[in-house]
Amino acid sequence: MTEILVAYATKMGATKEIAELIAARIRSASHEVVVLDAADVGSVEPYKAVVLGSALYAGRWRREAVKLLTRNEKLLRTRPLWLFHSGPLGTDLAPRQAPRKVREIAARIGAEEPFTFGGRLTPETAVGFIARRMATGPMAGDFRDRDEIDRWAYTIAQRLVAAR
Repeated sequence: MTEILVAYATKMGATKEIAELIAARIRSASHEVVVLDAADVGSVEPYKAVVLGSALYAGRWRREAVKLLTRNEKLLRTRPLWLFHSGPLGTDLAPRQAPRKVREIAARIGAEEPFTFGGRLTPETAVGFIARRMATGPMAGDFRDRDEIDRWAYTIAQRLVAAR
């Protein structure tokens, strides 16, 4: 049985990169970790714990992340679960509240509010007309704080070690 699933839902790749950084930190604490696109996860049954992240666009989580939560709600109640989202751009990187549906599901599962990481929007990675347009203005850049990601993942790794 694989110990930890780190799943992500992304549009432009930044959330996947965050998931990979989280997985690397958890692996450094001697945990077996698999990183998967949320759309490729049918069931969380094989995993002892789950970390799930979604890109946040216009205040919404990606559909595939919400589906993973919904499909696996009963199983997720029996496992440690951490949620995160990424997406704030520019100078206002204040934590963002998860969409109502995600908050409701998380509350039923017993999970904490998702942690907010800054996002990335660059001309090279922008997908879609609006994103490409935004990628040339003041919202453009990489606002992910790798030290913050590492600290958050470290707390997860430590909790998992303590639970062994």
